[in-house]
Amino acid sequence: MLIRCFRFVFNWSRDIRDNAGCGKSLTTAHPVNAVGCKPISVHCQIACPAACSPDAPLEQAAERVDETQVFRCNPANAVGGSFILDLREGLPHRSQIPPTHVGGIIGSTAVALPRKTKERIWRLRKVLLYYPCVFDESHWRGLSLHFSRRNGCNVIKRNRTQQKRFSLVLIKPSHYDDDGYVIQWIRSAMPSNSLAVLYGLALECAEQKVLGDDVELTIHAFDETNTRIRPERIASLVENSDAGMVMLVGVQSNQFPRALDIAAPLRKRGIPLAIGGFHVSGTIAMLNEEDTDLRRARDLGISLFAGEAEGRLPDVLRDAWAGKLDPLYNFMNDLPGLEGAAIPMLPAQRVKRTAGANTTFDAGRGCPYQCSFCTIINVQGKKSRRRSPDDIERIVRANLAQGIHSFFITDDNFVRNKDWEAILDRLIYLREIEGLRIKFTIQVDTLCHRLPNFIEKATRAGVKRVFIGLESINPDTLIGAKKQQNKITEYRKMLLAWKQAGVLTCCGYILGFPNDTLESIQHDIRVIQKELPVDLLEFFCLTPLPGSEDHRKLRDAGVWMDPDMNKYDVTHITTGHPRMSREEWEMAYQLAWETYYSTEHIETVLKRAMATGASPGKALFYMAWFRGCVGIESVHPLEGGLLRLKFRRDRRSSLPIESAWLFYPKYIIETVRKQVRWLSLYTQLHLMYRKIKTDPRRYEYMDLSLTPPTDDEMETRELFQSEVAQAYVGRLRRLERIRRGEAA
Repeated sequence: MLIRCFRFVFNWSRDIRDNAGCGKSLTTAHPVNAVGCKPISVHCQIACPAACSPDAPLEQAAERVDETQVFRCNPANAVGGSFILDLREGLPHRSQIPPTHVGGIIGSTAVALPRKTKERIWRLRKVLLYYPCVFDESHWRGLSLHFSRRNGCNVIKRNRTQQKRFSLVLIKPSHYDDDGYVIQWIRSAMPSNSLAVLYGLALECAEQKVLGDDVELTIHAFDETNTRIRPERIASLVENSDAGMVMLVGVQSNQFPRALDIAAPLRKRGIPLAIGGFHVSGTIAMLNEEDTDLRRARDLGISLFAGEAEGRLPDVLRDAWAGKLDPLYNFMNDLPGLEGAAIPMLPAQRVKRTAGANTTFDAGRGCPYQCSFCTIINVQGKKSRRRSPDDIERIVRANLAQGIHSFFITDDNFVRNKDWEAILDRLIYLREIEGLRIKFTIQVDTLCHRLPNFIEKATRAGVKRVFIGLESINPDTLIGAKKQQNKITEYRKMLLAWKQAGVLTCCGYILGFPNDTLESIQHDIRVIQKELPVDLLEFFCLTPLPGSEDHRKLRDAGVWMDPDMNKYDVTHITTGHPRMSREEWEMAYQLAWETYYSTEHIETVLKRAMATGASPGKALFYMAWFRGCVGIESVHPLEGGLLRLKFRRDRRSSLPIESAWLFYPKYIIETVRKQVRWLSLYTQLHLMYRKIKTDPRRYEYMDLSLTPPTDDEMETRELFQSEVAQAYVGRLRRLERIRRGEAA
C-alpha cells in the first residue's frame, strides 16, 4: 500500500532532468504513531548553491533499486535554509485549500516555493489524508532521504545505517460466526484489556531499550473485532524491519481456531510468532498437557506463552531478536505483582474504534472464590494482586491526555480488591476536586452492598454501570457451582441499593445447570422480571471452558465435549445435559432472550429507570442493543458492534471461499435488511421512550420489584416459594438462631 500510494503521488511525471550541484536531505519529525494516524510533519533541509537554477521544476518518479523504494528528484526553487511541511490529518479529505497555503519558513523568513512544487507537496498531503494509517511509525521513523548524482539524476533512498529496528505486532483475534466468517464491525463493543496490557508493557520495553541502545522497538496493535487482519500486510511490517515478531494476545478458547488461521500464513513466511491468553494458560494450568489445538500450534513452530507478561516480555523480545524463541514460556507458578508495573494503555485511534470510545484497565487480578465454571481463579490465581491508587491515577490521566474519558475496570470482582476504598477515594478526588470528567463500569459480586460506603463511593467516583454475576436464583444450583457467596435473600437489597444510586445494573445469568429444564428456566426469568429490579440481563450457556474445574472433571470422566473450540463462546452447546436435549437447551437460550427483552418488559425497565433517577436514555440504548444483537445480528451483545463487516476471503480455513457472485449480493442484501430492522426497532423503542418521558406521573411509577424489602417477603415473594428456596431459607434461619445463641 505504501509503494502504491507514493507511486500515485510521484508517477505523474517521468521527465527526469539533470541538475548539477544540488544536495538536499529530508528527515522526519513527529512521525505517525505506531498504531494510528497522529499528525506528522516532514522537516526538509534544503541547501542549494547559487549555481542552482531558480526555475528548476520539481519532477519526481518512483523506481526500485536494490529492493529499496527510491525516488528521483530535481531540486525545487529554494534558497538555502529549511522549511516545515505540515502533513497533519486535521483537515477534511478532498480538501480544496489552495496549494499556495503550503509554505516554508527559515527562522522568521518565508521560503518562496514555486507553485508546481507546492502542488506536488499538496498531492502528497492528500494521499496521507486518504491513507493515514498506512504511513505508520515503521515507515517514517529514522527516514533519511538523500539527493545524490547517479547517471545524471538525483536519487533519494532510505538510510538504514542510523538505527536497527525491531517490529512488534500485537493482535487480538476475533472468532468465527456459524458461517465461518470473522465477527468484525466498524465499531466493536469493547477494546481488549489484554491488548492494552501488552501494549503498555511493550511501550515500557521501548523506553528502556531492552534490545540495546542501537535497536528501536516499534509497536503495532490491532484488534480484529474492528480491524481487518491481512497476514501478508502483517508480515510486511516485520519483513521491512531488521527483525520482529507477531504476538496473538489474550486468545480465548473460542478465538484459538482463528488465531491459528492468522498464524499459519505468517509461519509459512518465517515470521516469529507467539500465542498467549486464557486458552493456553488455562489448558496448561488444569490439564498439565497440551490439547489438540496447542499441539497444532507447536507443529506450526508457534511459541506458547502461559502466565502473565509483566517482567517477562523483555526476555521474550530478546529471544526473538536473537532468533531463538523458546517453544513454551510457562510462568503459571510465578504470578507477578502489579503495583508499579507498566500501565495498560491503548492509543486513542484504537480506542475510538469501539462504540462509546471506552477503554479498559485492570485494577487487580485474582479472585478468592471457587466457582467451578470459572477460569479466572486457575489462570490469575486466588490471591488478590492489585495496582496502587497512584497507578490508577496514572492510567486515568494518560487516557484523559488523549481524550478518553470512559473506562471499564475489568477486575472480575472489584469489590474484593483490598484497595477498593483507596482507589475510589482517589477517583472521587479527581472528579470532585479537580473536576475531571471520567466515568466507569465495574464488575462486582452480589454482596457488595454489605461493605459500608462501597456503593456510595462508587457512585461518587463515576460508576455509571455495574456488572453483577447473578448466575441463578436457584440456591441448590448456586451451591453445586460453588457459588455460595450468592445469596438469593440478598439479591433485592443489593439491586435496590444500586437503583437508588442511579447506576445501571447488568446481571449475568447462566442457563444449563444440572437442575435446569426448559420450563424452570422460563419460570425463573418471569420471576426475575416481576420481582428483581434488574435493568439488563445477559444470558450464557453453561460451558466447560478449558481452564475451568468443570472442563477437567468432564474430561477425566470421559464425557463428550465438542472438539471445535470455536463453539466455546458461551452461546453454543458444547456438551450434554442430564435433563434437557440439545434442542431443548438451544430453545431455552433463545426463549430467554425473547422473554426478557419483550416489548412489554422493555417498557417496564424504562419506567423503573425514569422513576428511580437512573438514565432512561442509557437504558433505552442498551435494551435496544441487547435485543438487536441477538435478534438481528445473531451474536451475543458482548460480541456485538455497529455495522457488521464481512470479507469474502476471511473465512475459516476448513470452509471453502464463496464465489464473488454469491457472496457480495448476499452480503449487501443481508446488510440492508439488518439496517432496516435496526431502524424499525429503534424507532419503536424511541416512541415508547418519548411516551414514558412525557407522562406527568412518570416519577410515581411503582411495581413489586421497586418496593422496599420487608421482613415477611420470604413468605410472600414467588422468588422464595420453590421447594429448594424454602429449604435454603430454612437453613439460613437456623444459622441465624444459632448465631444469636438460641436453640436450633
